[in-house]
Amino acid sequence: MRARITAVAAHLPARTVTSAEVEARIAAESAAPPGPEGGPEGGGYRPPPTIVERLTGIRRRHVMRDDEQASDLAVAAARRALAERGLPATGVDLLIFGSASQDLVEPATAHIVAAKLGATCPVFDVKNACNSFLNGLQMADALIRTGQHERVLVCTGESPSRAIRWQVRDRAQFADAFAGYTLSDGGAAMLVEAAPDGGIFYRDFAAVSSAWQIGTLPGGGSMHPRDPERTYFSGDGRRLKEAFVAGGPELFDTALKKTGLTWDDFAFVAIHQVTVPYLETLRATLGIPADRLVVTLPEHGNVASAGLPLQLATALAEGRCRPGDRIALAGLAGGISLGVVFAEL
Repeated sequence: MRARITAVAAHLPARTVTSAEVEARIAAESAAPPGPEGGPEGGGYRPPPTIVERLTGIRRRHVMRDDEQASDLAVAAARRALAERGLPATGVDLLIFGSASQDLVEPATAHIVAAKLGATCPVFDVKNACNSFLNGLQMADALIRTGQHERVLVCTGESPSRAIRWQVRDRAQFADAFAGYTLSDGGAAMLVEAAPDGGIFYRDFAAVSSAWQIGTLPGGGSMHPRDPERTYFSGDGRRLKEAFVAGGPELFDTALKKTGLTWDDFAFVAIHQVTVPYLETLRATLGIPADRLVVTLPEHGNVASAGLPLQLATALAEGRCRPGDRIALAGLAGGISLGVVFAEL
């Protein structure tokens, strides 16, 4: 059996925040006097005007309500995907929550999603930074091809707005926290079902784990279980870009060689989108025609693992691809991880 993508949906919170508003909040909170729990030493840091949009190409990003959780974003998208197929939640025989975010350390957020949906199937989480959803799809594909499941719901809910540093001490700390200012909250879901033909026909994954320290969200684990200063994104964007450019082309070039395809054979190619300049660098490096992409970054920001399904849902809604077409999903994630999946819709 093949694993076929039969429905995909995304959910983006209604509230949006512009890059100018991001800079204004950093300036306002950094200038505030230290509070009882400690503020920035010295304070007063103000980002250069328009720097966030100039460096990233992101005009706005989505922010979920204070009373929402990562699971709520996944549930909203999952309900849309199920409705698209005319299925109840009880019609799913496995639910995978593949996300960099989570509601709690325990239990698996997949349980919370299933409870809110009314699903009664087995569940588990997959966590691998921005490739979490793609790895969830990889698991669904494998479990369907081996006959263990027939209909799998892969979903994600990303809530990075909860880990952004707003009180900034100086330029160095601003640069270290900069990745957080690109990020956006969002949810996505995909139904993957057993089919006699079509579906996923190629998949490959790689890692450069020696580079794991380049980008982190350090808090909450055994290294830093309760340190508030470790609850913010930290990273070196330049080094991340260099690592991806160095490690990425071979995986994707090999995928084309092994399948005998070119990018022109795909109706649509989704690539994890971090910044517009980096997206263009990667597109040019890989030789992907610009008209095969759906660029969601400027209006939606970097929605982490929800980015690939968001792009696919957008492409389907715009008529950029349809059943029978070939699509490609190319993932990049902190760690460093890379992945590629080719499928026929």
